[in-house]
Amino acid sequence: MKFLNGHRPAYDLTYDDVFIVPNRSDVASRFDVDLSAADGSGTTIPVVVANMTAVAGRRMAETVGRRGGIVVLPQDLPITAVQQTVDFVKSRDLVVDTPVVLAPDDAVSDALALISKRAHGAAVVTFEGRPIGLVTESCCEGVDRFARVRDVAITDFVNAPVGTEPRKVFDLLEHSPVDLAVLTGADGMLAGVLTRTGAIRAGIYTPAVDAQGRLRIAAAVGINGDVVAKAQALVEVGVDLVVVDTAHGHQVKALEAIKAIASLDIGVPLVAGNVVSADGTRDLISAGASIVKVGVGPGAMCTTRMMTGVGRPQFSAVLECASAAAQLGAHVWADGGVRHPRDVALALAAGASNVMIGSWFAGTYESPGDLMRDRDNRPYKESYGMASKRAVVARAVADSAFERARKALFEEGISTSQMGLDPARGGVEDLLDHITSGVRSTCTYVGASTLADLHERVVVGVQSAAGFAEGHPLPFGW
Repeated sequence: MKFLNGHRPAYDLTYDDVFIVPNRSDVASRFDVDLSAADGSGTTIPVVVANMTAVAGRRMAETVGRRGGIVVLPQDLPITAVQQTVDFVKSRDLVVDTPVVLAPDDAVSDALALISKRAHGAAVVTFEGRPIGLVTESCCEGVDRFARVRDVAITDFVNAPVGTEPRKVFDLLEHSPVDLAVLTGADGMLAGVLTRTGAIRAGIYTPAVDAQGRLRIAAAVGINGDVVAKAQALVEVGVDLVVVDTAHGHQVKALEAIKAIASLDIGVPLVAGNVVSADGTRDLISAGASIVKVGVGPGAMCTTRMMTGVGRPQFSAVLECASAAAQLGAHVWADGGVRHPRDVALALAAGASNVMIGSWFAGTYESPGDLMRDRDNRPYKESYGMASKRAVVARAVADSAFERARKALFEEGISTSQMGLDPARGGVEDLLDHITSGVRSTCTYVGASTLADLHERVVVGVQSAAGFAEGHPLPFGW
């Protein structure tokens, strides 16, 4: 990466402070760009879903993994819950989605509660495992909530054998009353569902898979307790990466935890963080991390900088840490501070191999929270920081009441935030389309066919606040 005219300012920079200069390019199409990471994570798009309770669950892990990213499960999950999630994700199909399933005698209220769990907007009604109908929200409008779904289900729907080419499924849905194809096995049993957009995505994205061709998933471990046993257990239940996660990664306790886990030779990449300096990066790598998480305080739910004054503008932090990691043959993930696709592109330009995203994905159908509505009937989900009082109390549930109360006095995060569902991008796949199309375009402007090329070729300039504002669209005029 180079700065425009060789001018690198003496002060640190956020993503808003910089812009990318277009270069001569021979990359003819966005689809000629390879977004795979070279850090051993196995991602085919540079997106990692943060280990936040309000974001990272099995629906998210399945969906993001199918599109080439990876989800990190929170460190507070008991190992039995991790195993259930890993088993679920690794049993999922690489093309078709997992449907919401209802029985004929289920109530309309059950359907309305479950349909929002998936972005495809419908539930499959099955009898003895075989699909007999589809239920959408529109089917339930004006209907008594105690009515049975068998009485409102759509019975005229597309049914195709599992393994049908996505393009053929797309064509079959051309004149269907519901944009959802039901895929069945040779025995007629329900196998999955696929929308028209899903059929298109199947030809654009490459799933992130392990050596057995199953979807990949990661999990976090903290630095307290028996971290070695927890890390070993995570690997034994099948996680593909272990993430040593603490707000202040450049501390002796964290380094000791990394060294202890690395000494196990667990056979999967070891990620650790968070830091914002070259020294911190080098220390974590020396301790045994192959990937370092960069970012202190830029997250949407984080109050660390306002509470403590500690942190660093994220673009400069990523740039310095990535350079230090590269010298040691390691990599960094940029964690936090992402608000737009441009921010993801800039993190990659600065040298990150993947970009970690949390709150942006909280307001999607696939996040674990329940869908709620505000006083204006706008849908939203709740998000909260993992250092907030809410998270601290949940993490300390096994402690005494006094100890829980004591810990709750110290928080560095927002406990409740409403993350609205974007009507145009309510599913996490919609956001992945939004992000990856922006990054692909960045690469074509720069003349880069890979993420390594992007970092090597990119020229970055520094702009004023007015320069950043100038780049915003004005959909309602001025």
